[in-house]
Amino acid sequence: MSISPSDIGPVGIVGFGTIGQRWAAAFAHAGLDVRCHDPDPGQWPAFEARRPGLDADLDALRGGGGRRGAVTFSADLPAALAGVRFVQECGPERLALKQTLLAGIEDAVDESVVIASSSSALLVSDMQAQCRHPGRIVLGHPFNPAHLMPLVEIVGGRATAPEALARARAVYEAIGKKPVVLSREVTGHLALRLMGAMWREAIALVRDGVASAEDVDRAFCYGPGPKWTLQGSFISNHLNAEGIEAFFAKYGPTYQAIWDDLGTARLDEATVAAVSQTVRGAIGERTDAALREERDRGLVAILRAVDADGAL
Repeated sequence: MSISPSDIGPVGIVGFGTIGQRWAAAFAHAGLDVRCHDPDPGQWPAFEARRPGLDADLDALRGGGGRRGAVTFSADLPAALAGVRFVQECGPERLALKQTLLAGIEDAVDESVVIASSSSALLVSDMQAQCRHPGRIVLGHPFNPAHLMPLVEIVGGRATAPEALARARAVYEAIGKKPVVLSREVTGHLALRLMGAMWREAIALVRDGVASAEDVDRAFCYGPGPKWTLQGSFISNHLNAEGIEAFFAKYGPTYQAIWDDLGTARLDEATVAAVSQTVRGAIGERTDAALREERDRGLVAILRAVDADGAL
C-alpha cells in the first residue's frame, strides 16, 4: 500500500507532551492538518514556543517551501478528534491509563480509523484488550527526537487486523519515516532489544573497569557506528568479507568466543553509581541543552547522508 499525504486526511495526536509535540511537527511538516489533545492546556503554549525550532530542524532535513499543515489544540478529546483519519496516541506508559485512553479515542472517531500507540514498552494485546474495535489498534513507536528520527516500529496485537498494520506503514512512509513491521510481539519491540544487548555489554565493560564510558561510546561512534548507520550490521559484515557466508567462515569463531565471554549487568545501586560517575565525567561542563542542540544538528547532517547513500 502506497499513499500520499493528501490521501491521509487530518491526523489526531492524543497526549501532547514531548513525543506528541514532535509527532505533530512531523505530520504538519508533511502537509497534514493535525488536531491535538491533552488534558493539560499548558501543553499548547509549550508547543508554540518549541515549534519554530522543530520546524527549522525539519526544514534543514527535508527542505521547506511545501504546504505546512495547520496544528490545532483542544483539551476536550471529542472536539480535538472530530474528523481525523489517523490517531497517534502518546499518553504515559501506564497500561490502565492506555486502556482507558484508547476507549475514549474509540468513542471519538469513526470505527475505520487506525489508532497507533507510541508506547515503548507495553504490548498491543494488553492495550487493545478492552477496545470495542481492537483490530485497528497498532503500535507506532518512534525514536527520540521523534520529529527527526526516521524509524517507527509497527507491531500488532493478537486482535490487530493486517489491514491496520498496512495502513499505519503507509501513513508513516507518506511523511518520510522508515517503518519496520514486526511479525509478532516481543518485549522492547525491535530496536530497543538491539540497543539493550549492546548497552548491557557497555555497562558491564564500564563496571568492570575495562574502559571508561567515554571510550566505550567513542569505540562505537568511530567504529561500527558510521557503517551501521548507512548499511546496518548484516550488509556491513557482508562487505567485510567476500560475502556473508565468507564472513561467518572467517570471523564466526571470533564472534562465538566473544559471545561466550560477554558480561552480564544488573542495574543495582553500585552499578548505577559507578556508570553514572564516569558518564558525568564524559559530559564535563557541557549543558544538556548544548548536547541536545549538537545532537539534533548532527542528526540532520547524518540523516541527509543516509537518505543519499543508505542501503536500506
